[in-house]
Amino acid sequence: MIGREEADRLVAEIGRSSKTGRGLREEAMALLARMPDYRWVGVYRLEGDTLVLDAYVGAPTEHDRIPVGRGVCGTAVAEDRNVVVEDVRKLDNYLACSLETRSEIVVLIRAGDGSILGQIDVDGHRVGAFDASDEAVLERVAAILAERWEP
Repeated sequence: MIGREEADRLVAEIGRSSKTGRGLREEAMALLARMPDYRWVGVYRLEGDTLVLDAYVGAPTEHDRIPVGRGVCGTAVAEDRNVVVEDVRKLDNYLACSLETRSEIVVLIRAGDGSILGQIDVDGHRVGAFDASDEAVLERVAAILAERWEP
């Protein structure tokens, strides 16, 4: 749950970066990781029918390659939509990265033609950590990443 001022400041800071590609993704994830409730943040690149972990901040994960359709991340791509999960324990197809994770948000990163380049994935340690304000700011960050996307 991000306030408007905080969101505007975060997006402006990412937008001011001179970096592109992975360097920008790393910088953006480092800035997002400072947000309350953002316990693990990462970008997955879509390569064919697989999501490949790119830049991230948080504990290492064994889920560095996720097939489209599997887990929250793969489902977001398969259904071509962002996903906000209030309580991951209520999902049958959840891929646990950490036993502490209780909520998750996935926002797609889209090219100008609408095709999916990848996604921003954020895990939180409390139920209901994310809402529409988080989705809105992550969509703004995703747009910046898309503009300067390099594999």
